[in-house]
Amino acid sequence: MASVLFQAIKSTYLMLYPLNIFNRRHAAPFCTWQYSQIQTKALSEGFQKPNEVQEKSSHSTSRKTPEQILDGFEAIIGIETHVQLSTVTKAFCSCRYLYGSPPNTTICPVCMGLPGTLPVLNSKVVDLAVKLALALNCELSLTSKFDRKQYFYPDLPKGYQISQFDIPIATKGFIELDLPVEFGGGHRRFGITRVHMEEDAGKLLHSETGSYSLVDLNRAGVPLLEVVSEPDMRSGLEAAEYAAELQRLVRYLGVSNGNMQEGSLRCDVNVSVRPSGQSEFGTKVEIKNMNSFSAMSRAIDYEISRQVLLHNQGQSDQIVQETRLWEEGHQKTETMRKKEGLADYRYFPEPDLPEVVLKEEYIENTRQSLPELPEEKRRRYEKMGLNMQDVLFLANDISVASFFDSTLEYGAEAKLAANWIMGDIAAYLKNEHLAIDEVKLTPQELAELIASIKSGTISGKIGKEILFELIAKGGSVKEIIIEKDLVQIVDEGAIEAMVVKVLSENPKQLEQYRGGKTKLQGYFAGQIMEASKGKANPMLLNKILSEKLNSKS
Repeated sequence: MASVLFQAIKSTYLMLYPLNIFNRRHAAPFCTWQYSQIQTKALSEGFQKPNEVQEKSSHSTSRKTPEQILDGFEAIIGIETHVQLSTVTKAFCSCRYLYGSPPNTTICPVCMGLPGTLPVLNSKVVDLAVKLALALNCELSLTSKFDRKQYFYPDLPKGYQISQFDIPIATKGFIELDLPVEFGGGHRRFGITRVHMEEDAGKLLHSETGSYSLVDLNRAGVPLLEVVSEPDMRSGLEAAEYAAELQRLVRYLGVSNGNMQEGSLRCDVNVSVRPSGQSEFGTKVEIKNMNSFSAMSRAIDYEISRQVLLHNQGQSDQIVQETRLWEEGHQKTETMRKKEGLADYRYFPEPDLPEVVLKEEYIENTRQSLPELPEEKRRRYEKMGLNMQDVLFLANDISVASFFDSTLEYGAEAKLAANWIMGDIAAYLKNEHLAIDEVKLTPQELAELIASIKSGTISGKIGKEILFELIAKGGSVKEIIIEKDLVQIVDEGAIEAMVVKVLSENPKQLEQYRGGKTKLQGYFAGQIMEASKGKANPMLLNKILSEKLNSKS
């Protein structure tokens, strides 16, 4: 039974905790917590009234814009982001971590916090921390240290987390980004308070009945970087774009895959509101459980409207320091737990790990090894003459940006390459749920396709047909053109003969055109293109057709 429920930690190790410790009948020392029970308890402790008030006004506030809701108030938003690092092994042991592994299959005595084990720092964690800190324009600490953050929870087998407290590896940075054009655009710079290294905890798996919980320690000891922002954001949109830019940055650097669904990028948002012009911050509320950037934006805007409503109704004292969960199904935040004050984690220096000492030469070498970052890429694309919508689309994904840059290296014009990538290629990828590096089209062949259309060898219509074949099957543009006889007809005599033939076969429509129905020119052009199997040069065709239609003979 134990092996079925607990998934057998490892046959060579003793089970970490007996299962009955997690049963409600053995509430001490471990307890089973469930969000629904916490919410029920919190709501029964006197928070029903403001929630009820908010519910009554939810429809009216949801129809207002963020600017209308905030009339007379200012929102203050800061974000704490945990970035799971893409290392082969964990932070302080040699265990590998593979997302989705069966519970308790990637653990060892160090992960389990068994007595007598000692941590050994994975140097790759420091490398990735320095990379991200430099990309965030931070000041690096030449000497930093690890600390023990002590708290009690079933998924923390040691009883403390190895983190960094008073001397983190980096401080005082900033990140720059461009807001989407459809939301008004604009450039923003948000401050970064600190970046520090730490290890992850395990994971609790709650039973359906809520009578017990299982502990999976696979994630225990996985390396994290916590990035703490300054409270510089003022709306859900700005916060979501900050988080998206941070995700973009770690992917460009190869520091993390940044997948929110896997927990590789987890954001806790702190929100408060204050009357406009007031310097003192309002009461801070923390929001968790946001699994997408759109959910983050909606959660923050909801929380802002909730707090503003309480202010306007004279119930600002009901805004308490607490942690709230975003409920996607109900599109609202709900109380998870209340905070009476700051937690006392009793930090003290980790005695089993030495200080982390960085040399200037190492820092400079790391700086020189950084790739072109998203902000630098956007500014470069702007200088090419691309509009901001093109710039944001292309730089958003490192694979798309790399494909675009490679296409330019093969001689394609920036705007033409951007149009093809953002148009037909993007539509195909979206419909087929594919990434650009998962199709058979290469940057070289896209550049060749653009050149063939520009030179008049093929028409744009034929170009699209070739594009979809290249995406699905690969191959060469030149070979496809020759094999299918797709070379554009540019001989004026040949096109004129087709025009004369089509007009002679449609005397009624010709008479109607000359009687004033000039829209029939499109009908004739379609007939000619069909006769030429799409190979007639459109410009020549329209020129000759117009001349023939408007001639007196």
